[in-house]
Amino acid sequence: MTLTNIQCKNAKPKEKPYKLSAGRGLYLEIMPNGSKYWRMKYRIKADGKLKEKRIAFGVYPEPRRTKNTKVMMKAI
Repeated sequence: MTLTNIQCKNAKPKEKPYKLSAGRGLYLEIMPNGSKYWRMKYRIKADGKLKEKRIAFGVYPEPRRTKNTKVMMKAI
């Protein structure tokens, strides 16, 4: 499923932070105070185990999702 700009705009804050997936680890995290952050989940191998990490790309609406997708694809 592709995340649209309308879905991002219409995302309302809830009691706890939640995520709207944009695919391939990229997501929009909506915080209880109403702020929205672009983030990406990725995994690295450390000490023989896979560790999950997150990287932040910025606050919605900037930077644009298409730009983040290009940055994310370079990181993979």
